[in-house]
Parts: sequence; C-alpha cells; structure tokens
Amino acid sequence: MIVVAHRGASGYAPENTLAALALARGQGADMAEIDVRSTRDGELVVMHDPTLVRTTDAVRRFPGRRPWRVRDFTLEEIRRLDAGSWFGPDYAGERVPTLGEALGVLRATGIGALVELKVERRTPEAGARLADAVRSDRYWLGAGRGGRLILQSFDWATLRVLAEEVPGLRTAALGRPYSRYGLRRVARYVQQLHPHHLRVTAAYVRRVHDQGMRMFGWTVNHPSAIRRLVRDGVDGIITDYPDRVADYRALAA
Repeated sequence: MIVVAHRGASGYAPENTLAALALARGQGADMAEIDVRSTRDGELVVMHDPTLVRTTDAVRRFPGRRPWRVRDFTLEEIRRLDAGSWFGPDYAGERVPTLGEALGVLRATGIGALVELKVERRTPEAGARLADAVRSDRYWLGAGRGGRLILQSFDWATLRVLAEEVPGLRTAALGRPYSRYGLRRVARYVQQLHPHHLRVTAAYVRRVHDQGMRMFGWTVNHPSAIRRLVRDGVDGIITDYPDRVADYRALAA
C-alpha cells in the first residue's frame, strides 16, 4: 500500500512548501502530492487554492490586487510572498515553490510525486506546459513510466490529453464515476481512480480493480478512516499525516 503525503507532510509543515516536501520521507511517505497552478506569465507554481489569500501574505504585500488570484500574478511577484508564517513562526519566509523546485526536492529525498493539475476552467495551455515539463526531464519521464510520477486532475478531459501527449505516463482521475459504464469509460485513458475516502467501499474497490485500475483514497487522517480504507483494499492512502498511515501498513499485507 502506497502512503502519499498530502501537499507534503502538511500536518507538520506549511502545505505545498519545500519544507513540507522535505519532511515527507521521514514521516513514512512513498510519494508526495502537490498541486500545480499557472501564473500570469505561464509558469507552474505549487499552490492548492485559486487565490493566494489563505497561505501567503499576498493581501498585505499587494493590498490593491483583490481577489489575489494566482493566475493574476507573475512568478516574480509570487516569489516575494511568505508562504510559511500562516502555519507558524518557525516557517516564516518559506516561499511558494515552482514545479521544478518541488520535483527537485522529491528527487533528492527519493520519493515519488503525485502532481495535481488545478484548472478553474478548461485550460489546455497549462496541461501542455505540464506535459512539456515531464517530457523534458529524463528522470521524471522514467519515473512516470515506472509509476513513481502520477498526474491527477478533476478535469478528466485534460487527463485524456496528457495521456496522449506523454505516452506511458500514469494518470489518475479524481472523483468517482457513478455507473459501471462511466468506470469503464474513464479506464480507457487513466490507470488510477482517486475518490474522496467517504466514497470508498470494498465493493467499489473491487470494481475499480476489475477494470485494471488502482485506487488511492483522500484525504485520510483519522485512525478509524485509515483502518477502514486498509480493510477495503485500496492501493494507496493520501494523508496530511503520513506517519499515521505508515503505522497501519502491516494490515494491508
């Protein structure tokens, strides 16, 4: 069973920062999940929310830029933000990393990457840039073909394009198709399905496996939820606290 650190070890460090990613392996993670968005000048940065409000000091630094959407700022402007102080004083000065910087930390620590492409609307440009980033990096291209790099999204049309752009790359659909036909259809272009953990049942895991796909459940933090997903037979668990899931790994054997 694969343990995935959600936005890095985000229970212990500010989410989607290099600090959180650096902690993931020591917490027992096999992979780290990161969220990727595009800036105004077309760069890919690691940020979950569509705006910079919750996890940076953008409101203070740029008071006239409401609503502080990531896509309205350049990379140079985003690099000036503090992405750690909201979590605690020990992380003051943490920056919003680029995709390349985040992947560099994961490569150095030896764990895999689960990269979620965030799209507020159909944006093929962002998908194309992500595909280019993978194709141009020999290490991560090989990791993708080996299952150590997975691209996921709620936008299944984008996943279909990514699968065509980077043959052999592992992709995962976020959410849950609600019919057997829908499950068969999505299985044509993704290798994994990642539903919210409350949508997971043992019967559904079996149906996903019958279509040749694997399943990771998210975001699983409470011990009772961890035990349930392990019993249900999921292939991986995405969690803010990877050390908690690692304690239950023996149950999946």
